[in-house]
Amino acid sequence: MIRILIADDSELTRVVLRDLLSEDHGVEIAGEVSDGRSAVEQTAKLNPDLVIMDVMMPIMGGLEAVAEIMAKTPTPILMLSANTDPQDSHSAFAAIKLGALDVMAKPSGVVTEAFSQIASQLIARVKSLSRIRVIHHYRAQRPIIEKEKIILPSGPRRILAIGASTGGPKAVLQLLQEFPKDLAATVLVVQHIADGFAPGFAEWLNREAELPVRLAASGDDLHSGVVLVAPNNAHMIIQSGHIVLEHSPPLHNCRPAVDALFHSLADHGLAAETVAILLTGMGTDGAAGLAAIYKQGAYTIVQDEASCAVFGMPKAAIERGAATKVLPLEHITEVVCDLFTSK
Repeated sequence: MIRILIADDSELTRVVLRDLLSEDHGVEIAGEVSDGRSAVEQTAKLNPDLVIMDVMMPIMGGLEAVAEIMAKTPTPILMLSANTDPQDSHSAFAAIKLGALDVMAKPSGVVTEAFSQIASQLIARVKSLSRIRVIHHYRAQRPIIEKEKIILPSGPRRILAIGASTGGPKAVLQLLQEFPKDLAATVLVVQHIADGFAPGFAEWLNREAELPVRLAASGDDLHSGVVLVAPNNAHMIIQSGHIVLEHSPPLHNCRPAVDALFHSLADHGLAAETVAILLTGMGTDGAAGLAAIYKQGAYTIVQDEASCAVFGMPKAAIERGAATKVLPLEHITEVVCDLFTSK
């Protein structure tokens, strides 16, 4: 039985969430609260498997509540946000920085015909997030390791392709914050994220990182020193040296899919110019594409199990023999910087 604490000051939202979650008898509502302070207190008291929390609440807001929960009683947290409200979206991604795992659109009511689909999507997310092991959220001192010499298997690289899913927003942010603003690469990011949240995700990264970040658009050139994020509901691929956004069927139930980007780099002869990173995420998206570009000379980095929120995608890539290196998140940046500065 998965036990859920719902924290939202809207009674309607709590009712809708309760109705959606009741579709699965393996999910139990352990408690409901209407403010952030109560969310902190009831998380400690009830020890739920997951907290579903609104960003904006009275007495104590969602951000402060996330920070307190992660400091005192670390628990998986799914944030609710109105994706059409910029302030809500900004706060939701700030909550992820503080330790929340994911963000979803806040339900304001459910159309009858779509109820079962919405319920199944929510329950699937609840089940995956509730299994994630979270720890006290503080920045530990980075261990010192002997620096390895990076050997480029072929010529210089100019493309850095990053794929991520569950737990990815925070991991992608950490990488981008540590990249210098003069990184000699076009950075392409495919992040599985709830519908409507890709623009807010790109804007959040742009505010927090040195490199400029924006949503990709069809026809974009591969300019060095810019980060392009795949928008919702389109695969981001490379054709003839340009970004193309296509609406072909989802891969692994995902659009955008990491595999779509990686396979396009292989199909258009760009693997040898690419460094590819596969980060935390559920499922297998990215593994086949990473194997394809690895075989063609790409330098591929897979996040290790200990630093992943969910080891599914990295594990699938490792099992395919697609990783040049398997590294903890905190050591990926230095390897990438060496790859793009090595002569």
